[in-house]
Amino acid sequence: MKQAAFEHRHQAAWQRFAGQLTALERNQLAGQDCSEFASQYRQICRQLALAEARGYSSQLVERLQQLALRGHQQFYRHRSHLGPRLLAFVLGGFARQVRREWRFVLAASLCFYGGLLGMGLLVYWVPELVYSVIDPAQVQALESMYDPDAQRLGRFAERGSADDWVMFGYYIMNNIGIAFQTFASGLLLGLGSLFFLVFNGLMIGAVAGHLSQIGYGESFWSFVIGHGAFELNAIVLAGAAGLMLGWALLAPGRYTRGEALRLAAQRAIQLLGGAVLFLLLAAFIEAYWSSLTYAGATLKYAAGAGLWLLVLAYLEFSGRHAHAPD
Repeated sequence: MKQAAFEHRHQAAWQRFAGQLTALERNQLAGQDCSEFASQYRQICRQLALAEARGYSSQLVERLQQLALRGHQQFYRHRSHLGPRLLAFVLGGFARQVRREWRFVLAASLCFYGGLLGMGLLVYWVPELVYSVIDPAQVQALESMYDPDAQRLGRFAERGSADDWVMFGYYIMNNIGIAFQTFASGLLLGLGSLFFLVFNGLMIGAVAGHLSQIGYGESFWSFVIGHGAFELNAIVLAGAAGLMLGWALLAPGRYTRGEALRLAAQRAIQLLGGAVLFLLLAAFIEAYWSSLTYAGATLKYAAGAGLWLLVLAYLEFSGRHAHAPD
């Protein structure tokens, strides 16, 4: 391609990119959508390489070099803001988003905690019901895991630091997998998220009810109460995010379904991101605190209650200030 045709084809894009660069350099695009900036920057770099390879004039090559250099500076300047943005999200943005989407969070909470509490009580009163949701081999494995006599006899010795690290990684992969499954299945008109919320609630409730009924309640509850504050609520939030996707498809309003889904996903991904952060904390607590056998049940109950209060207070009060009304 001759230089004249090359310039004619890309001249408008170069001018737009130069204008955006000027606005970025003057901090005039704060709060505006710059989502295409990275792709435009990469396109300029490719065009610069083509201009150099084809031996175009030094004036054109120099012009593209200047655009690429300015783009590089702005790209890495704004990418470096990820840390402050993440901190702002953790300190208030996530909690504000949970409160904004309280209807979906409430619906997910009722499905998950309702199933958990209902099944837990039913299994406690009618022990045989545990086998309707958990097969006998799994029930036996759970009983062996939480047998207080086995713990007193030392069958569950303290893990080494290497084993703790392995379990930390396992908990992350397992829990985040459940969260993404619960979220992504919301694309099935929300029915998938409803299913996984109810299913996980029933499973956890059946385990809790059975172990409490046979006298293993202390070893079970003292283990789960700490990380449960983050893990269980993360499942709820992932489910709420999935319900948002499903509702966008069912009731798109004045938007097309595709546009409604895109807008809902922009909000839902914030709930999912916060849920992932919760799951990372849950995995850390489960690997390094919940599994400790020398920490007594009373201490674990106290720590667990404190963590539940911390999570609830964070979601209720974090990020409340004059410039961010809920």
